[in-house]
Formats: sequence, structure tokens, C-alpha cells
Amino acid sequence: MIELNNLETYCNELLDIDSFQDYCPNGLQVDAGRSEVRKIVTGVTASQALIDAAVDAKADLLLVHHGYFWKGEPEPLIGIKGRRIRTLMQAGISLLAYHLPLDAHPQLGNNRQLAEQLGFSTAVPAEEGLIWQADLEQPLDATEFAVRIAKTLGQQPMHISIGDKPIQRIGWCSGGAQDYIESAAELGLDAFITGEISERTVHLARELGIHFYAAGHHATERFGVQALGEHLAEYYKLEHQFIDIPNPA
Repeated sequence: MIELNNLETYCNELLDIDSFQDYCPNGLQVDAGRSEVRKIVTGVTASQALIDAAVDAKADLLLVHHGYFWKGEPEPLIGIKGRRIRTLMQAGISLLAYHLPLDAHPQLGNNRQLAEQLGFSTAVPAEEGLIWQADLEQPLDATEFAVRIAKTLGQQPMHISIGDKPIQRIGWCSGGAQDYIESAAELGLDAFITGEISERTVHLARELGIHFYAAGHHATERFGVQALGEHLAEYYKLEHQFIDIPNPA
């Protein structure tokens, strides 16, 4: 058991949230009034389905990567947002959310955890933004690597191929980082993995000469929040349950 405010303070310091200019507030987004935390439910996005599952799981705290109050988002608590927050408040479940700080953390972050899932043993942050990179021991066939991603993440990535060029240096950034492709090419990478793809990305990949894999925003960001939840559970002797709400995007 841990006091909610103490848990938030620990997470804020662990993830160094003051170092980021983000699109949303990081930390406690909804205080539902329950001061002590015994059980944490983690998930990628604070959708109604995840909230309902957290209620069924009798959670005290819902910890997510995608929370609320994004820049440009309407402020009134009505409609879908009102229903979500009302469900949390009525169940006494607080909401803790970490966006860019959870992508970037060197041990628990989405990019580090994605590297571990894909077996990139030499993974390090690149100098460009949130990109990570690794030099592989042996060159990989680009088509075979798409199969490896599919087996690891449970869904087939969209692969923009540049022919039979093998992959030796690979980069990645979880989520919606398709516009980092030019930075990836400037780093001399043979391939770049992220979650999403835009129409323009196809042309850029071909013209830059870099394999591009869109592996799913949700699929590439499942692992950081799980790692953080497991860390908190071990550190504070809490109960932790990760709940995955399927999302092909």
C-alpha cells in the first residue's frame, strides 16, 4: 500500500517529467478521492473499455500512456470525456498518465521495452529526438524482418520496401513517429520502425532509401506502461494487472 500522492511524486521524479514539453499533462490527471493505492491496473489508452475493465478489476489506480487533456482538445467534461471521468470518479479510481516521459525512459520506456521485445541487444538512444537505434550482429532480410515484427507484436506491419537492401542498422520510435523518417535516414539507418504511417511516408521512404515499418501505434506502446506497472508493484508491494484493449491502429 502506498499513498497516491507519494506514488505520483515517485513516478514524476523517476520519469523526469519536467524535462519534457509535452502535448498533455503528465502525472495525476484525475484524483478520485481514494488516498491509498493497493491495486494498479495499467493499459495503453484510458478508453471507456479500459476504465470499465479497471472497475471490474477493483483497481485503486489506472495508469496509462494515453490519458486526457491534450492540447487543442475541447475542455468541457461532457459526452465521451464526461462519461469516462464520471466512471472513474464514481468508482474511486484515480488516473495517472505519462506520455513522452514514458516513451523516453532508458529502462522502462516504450522504446527500450520495444527493443527488448524485438531482441535488439545493442539498443541506445540516438541524438535525434526520441529515436533509438541498434547495430545488428548479422544483416537481416527486410521481408523476413517483417515476419519477426508480426510474431512479436501479434499483427502484420505495413512494410514500405526499398527492394532487397539488407538491414544492418535499424532505428525505431514507438507510436506516431512517422515524420522522424528523415532524421532516421540522416542517421544512416537501413530501416525505421514506428507505429503509424502517413501518405507522404511512402514517398519519403522510397526517395530516402530506407525500409519503413508501420507496426501499430497501440502495438508498439504496450510495453512501457507494463514495465512501469511491474516496477511499482515490486517496489511498493502492490498488486498490478495489465489489461490490453485490442486496437489494430
